[in-house]
Amino acid sequence: MSAVIARQQLPVTKYIYNHDVMNCTDESLVGNHLYSGRALGITEPWDMIQLHEDLKPLWPDINKHYRRVGLRHAKEVVWFLNLKQIGAHVGYQPSVFNFGADEYRCWGDYEWLESVEYINSKNNFMALANQLGMDTPKTVCFDSATKIDDAAIAEIRFPCFLKAAVSTPGIDSYRCENNTELMNACRNFSTEMAVQVQEEIYSHVILNLQYKITGHELIRLAASEKIQDGFVHQGDRMPARYAPWDTVEPIAIWLKEHGMKGIFTFDVAVVQTNRGLRFPVMNCNPRFNGASYPALIAQKLNIPEWSAKTFTTRYRNLADINLTDIEFDQASGEGAIIVNWGTVLVGNLTILMAGSKDYQDALEIELLARLC
Repeated sequence: MSAVIARQQLPVTKYIYNHDVMNCTDESLVGNHLYSGRALGITEPWDMIQLHEDLKPLWPDINKHYRRVGLRHAKEVVWFLNLKQIGAHVGYQPSVFNFGADEYRCWGDYEWLESVEYINSKNNFMALANQLGMDTPKTVCFDSATKIDDAAIAEIRFPCFLKAAVSTPGIDSYRCENNTELMNACRNFSTEMAVQVQEEIYSHVILNLQYKITGHELIRLAASEKIQDGFVHQGDRMPARYAPWDTVEPIAIWLKEHGMKGIFTFDVAVVQTNRGLRFPVMNCNPRFNGASYPALIAQKLNIPEWSAKTFTTRYRNLADINLTDIEFDQASGEGAIIVNWGTVLVGNLTILMAGSKDYQDALEIELLARLC
């Protein structure tokens, strides 16, 4: 006698998304208050999302676009970004761009906060990486820029970058060719601000390796590479030519064991040497980054090959932008998907371009013609 055994339906995890970036970026940057919209494409229909109220007029058009390209997403929207909402809805877990002190006050989970704050210090990251025997650029850490004297400079390789140990809105890193430039750059940092000096790495590729922690599971999420114009980050591409997960796995495991949740990323250089390739780990970002959103959308739509870039446009409304015949088509696996859509209000759009490298190049030319 045969029997049909019904599979037990596993409960889905429901999230409330608040991907506002204003508490961790420079408020003077134009359009930052609109970035909450880019999380929409990574949500599921059973989720909730918080969006800035300025995005409300664009909602019907982004719905139509996502319906045409086959991208499911949350339908329930809270039209304000107050973080108290992430703890106000029973049965929903939080998904935030960065889990900081404000998020902790609304949700709790001190271990998550502690792991983020620890690894968010580039000096802590370097100390841990060295402890775990990882390959890193030559880096010298200081409690204050005032500690950089002649003796310290003897340890430094030029050219180098002077960076704040903890990224602060409005504080840049400074490239220094020599001692004089380094000492001049030190004047841009307050005396109580920890800094580090890191050798310049000559790399033909910078990789972005993303992890996700769900429950007790550590998942290798995506390996992409940055599209660079000199030192300027222009976008991201997948698949990457390399995926050296073993170079970053020790810290990924450490973060999981110390309470990290959600998505975090590593920047890894690719350096050609006489002994072959090396993959020095540059830093760890304990949060989503720009590559996370197109990578997750691509996974949802089974897109194996894509690039994502931010385009300038003369339009200020999604309804005025014509993507007819170049929108993503599930049958062909090619076409354009708008990722960061709210920023159209200030003349920018981040767009995922799916398809082969040749198709992406042709699609980018077409997008430039239609958007400009």
